[in-house]
Amino acid sequence: MASTGIDFANANHEAKIVEDGTLGGNVAVANDGVMRRMSVIPGIAEITDGAIAGTEAEKRMGIMEGFRLYPKACAWSMLLSTAIIMEGYDVVLLASFYAFPQFNQKYGTLLPDGTYQVPAAWQAGLSNGANVGEILGLFANGIISERYGYRKTMIVSLSMVICFIFIPFFAQNVETLEIAEILCGIPWGVFQTLTTAYAAEVMPVPLRCYLCTYVNLCWVLGQLIASGVLRGFLDNHTQWAYRIPFAIQWIWPLPIIIGVCFAPESPWWLVRRGRTEDAKKSLLRLTSKNDPNFNADDTIDMMIHTNALEKEISAGTHYWDCFKGIDLRRTEIVVVVWCIQNLCGSAFMGYSTYFYEQAGLQTTNAFDMSMAQYALGAIGTFLSWFLMAKVGRRKIYLYGLIVLDLLLIIIGLVGIAPSTNKAASWVIGSMLLIYTFTYDFTVGPVCYSLVAELSSTRLRTKTIVLSRNAYNVIGIINNIWTPYMLNPSAWGWGPKTGFFWFGLDFLCVVWTYFRLPEPKGRTYGELDILFTNKVSARKFAQTDVTQFHGETVRLASVSEEVNEKGGYGEEKEYAA
Repeated sequence: MASTGIDFANANHEAKIVEDGTLGGNVAVANDGVMRRMSVIPGIAEITDGAIAGTEAEKRMGIMEGFRLYPKACAWSMLLSTAIIMEGYDVVLLASFYAFPQFNQKYGTLLPDGTYQVPAAWQAGLSNGANVGEILGLFANGIISERYGYRKTMIVSLSMVICFIFIPFFAQNVETLEIAEILCGIPWGVFQTLTTAYAAEVMPVPLRCYLCTYVNLCWVLGQLIASGVLRGFLDNHTQWAYRIPFAIQWIWPLPIIIGVCFAPESPWWLVRRGRTEDAKKSLLRLTSKNDPNFNADDTIDMMIHTNALEKEISAGTHYWDCFKGIDLRRTEIVVVVWCIQNLCGSAFMGYSTYFYEQAGLQTTNAFDMSMAQYALGAIGTFLSWFLMAKVGRRKIYLYGLIVLDLLLIIIGLVGIAPSTNKAASWVIGSMLLIYTFTYDFTVGPVCYSLVAELSSTRLRTKTIVLSRNAYNVIGIINNIWTPYMLNPSAWGWGPKTGFFWFGLDFLCVVWTYFRLPEPKGRTYGELDILFTNKVSARKFAQTDVTQFHGETVRLASVSEEVNEKGGYGEEKEYAA
């Protein structure tokens, strides 16, 4: 008896029950009008055959098989992502300087109790300086990288970092530091999107989440290095205690520039530019040469077909196209997913050393706790890779936010105790350690995978730019009120700030439950179809998809070719 499926093919996207003996269950397919327009593309029939074979091979590819086939792609992606270490390093460096006696004495003001503090207004200004620069860099990257490619954009941005680091190193006042943070933020903004987009485009389906979340690991490593460097200079009472940490940022750019000069360009970018032969050459440089089961032509055909599909669904590639049609929903999801990173209480981590001091810990203990915190964050990111292999992104993200909410309410409740209560101070510190581990086990790394996978391939860079800029805007707001929340000369909430973040995190949980879809195991073409047919976020994982639609036919030659080359599975029917 034929199974009942859902036909999403009519133009107004209303579902209609049909009898389908080939595809069982809920099946999302491409709009008939889209497929008719695609049919006039020269050579589309041959491209579709190759695209089906490439899609089937990639979906059936195992994790270890992916690593064996794409080891060079992993290495190149990791190289580019290493640039994120610089941003993570500077964010924690600057926030930790507010608890650093030597820095406060140079750039702060004398308080009535005889200690020095950088005023809350300047703390907010300095922390926001980098965010302002990043917003500029992000918008520029969305245009420049799409026009000139990822490699050239990366090389220019790294060169800018080398020049701009001179400014904070020689800064004599807080105003100069502000200028330095804004200028350094411009190339950091480029790194934030370019590295994630590159990882998403050079990786096959089973490896996407690992290399995208590696960006989060680089961020955490930068934070850990910054805490360790400052801890080592606590006993140095000269100006070099804060100048050398700035100079350490010169270590990364030059080696990365040398590596990027030899890196292959993204084959997806080359396909979008119509350079299919160059895309094939790039793909061959990203994969192993001794794998007889891999067919580069099929993979390129899959890219061409997906690109053509997206051009018919939504032809534009400008920023305003991110807010049109089905891309509006994709933009909303990606933007909110990244904003949640700043709305779930993570500001506690960025200001952790300063927070520990305000909670009652000694400066040395505060820096030790920060190092432990970021070490746990790195471990959490490693462990998240094993979790993502078994559990979908949506579940990890949702349950992670729920646990963070519980930890925030505990921090707020314990914070009611006076700061002289040492036991309470250590409990708060312990809760923040658990919070950091949970964050970097769930929300932190999974976010990078989600924003890369849920945006369309033609608008990926610009969608990520918009989402990261929204993240930076929330970060600017956080950097304005967090110093006031923690600074004893301002609002002085201290650990009771946990109550505030508990409320915001609860709203994030509600949004995630109703709006965040599951992209695990989906090709970019399949995600296009799911969004085109307005499938509910909670039904993404249960809906079957094919982007090859029309009459139901058996593509025996293609299925046999896949079996002959890789033994990926039995013959399969498609609605083609």
